[in-house]
Amino acid sequence: MTAQPLPGLDLDQLRAHLDAERPGLLAGPLTGELVQGGRSNLTYLVSDGQQCWVVRRPPLGHVLATAHDMGREFRVMSALAGTDVPVPRTHLLCEDDSVLGAPFYVMEYVPGTVYRTPALTEQLSQQQRVELSWQLVDVLADLHSIDPESVGLGDFGRPQGFLERQVRRWSKQLAASRSRDIDGIDELATRLAEHVPTTPRAGIVHGDYRLDNVIVGDDQQIKAVLDWEMATVGDPLTDLGLLAVYWEGFSGIESNPIAKGIGPEYGFPTARELLDRYAERSGTDLSELDWYLAFGFFKIAVILEGIHYRFIHDQTVGEGFDHVGALVAPLVAQGLATLKED
Repeated sequence: MTAQPLPGLDLDQLRAHLDAERPGLLAGPLTGELVQGGRSNLTYLVSDGQQCWVVRRPPLGHVLATAHDMGREFRVMSALAGTDVPVPRTHLLCEDDSVLGAPFYVMEYVPGTVYRTPALTEQLSQQQRVELSWQLVDVLADLHSIDPESVGLGDFGRPQGFLERQVRRWSKQLAASRSRDIDGIDELATRLAEHVPTTPRAGIVHGDYRLDNVIVGDDQQIKAVLDWEMATVGDPLTDLGLLAVYWEGFSGIESNPIAKGIGPEYGFPTARELLDRYAERSGTDLSELDWYLAFGFFKIAVILEGIHYRFIHDQTVGEGFDHVGALVAPLVAQGLATLKED
């Protein structure tokens, strides 16, 4: 790790703030590094030589409204502490832009592996791949079973009209990041808006649930669920549809830096098997899931278009962004195909 200032993270400023707000937390000067693999918010690992922490802040430059809410992540992880959903311990939220140039928070460092590449997932045995997949689904079902009121998140979202607002929100995000024509994306947004299903029940929604947003310990148990920036209270099936899209929606797409090393082509169960597992554990009716799958394709396409926008304007930090723009059109096509089949 380096003691030099990193893009978006001034270690001296961070230490001064932590010394003022959490006296005694730090034992010495901070070193840090950018954690590779993040495609949205920036994540850093910092250390005082004795302990490690994780710092999260929004990306540099072009930031869409509500898309990088540090307070949101901090609040939901704090609320879920002590539940069946494993989350890192939260230490501090700073919403004063004068410290690092943007809001940020500090949480505990959870050791383990984030399985985000074929090189990592191929280290797992066939049985481990299956068992990890079931764990991933079970943790999601456990999250959706929590009564938001019981953990202080009763006012965390507005379940009424949630799906309609989601379609509008991501359509607006698309408009804010539009830098080129994308065949079919406006048609997909229109069809989603015209056929919104009825939400069966409200629950805590993660917003970007997938294998590479969890930390797995050496004992192959999920130790922490990460990346809660889009969490809310709404329709839990949006999480399930998104998980299925990540699981198989990128299959066969070359130069894919987003969802790698997962799905049946890598020896994992099929998306259908994951959905069946969820239905059995939660007792949820999945008869209208095609809409949620199509929405998942649309949402990921818009997120990637935002990343592409920041990449072409030199506002990203990290590697692998040059291929992101090419993924958008195939995802849109799959979303339209899913709705047409339905």
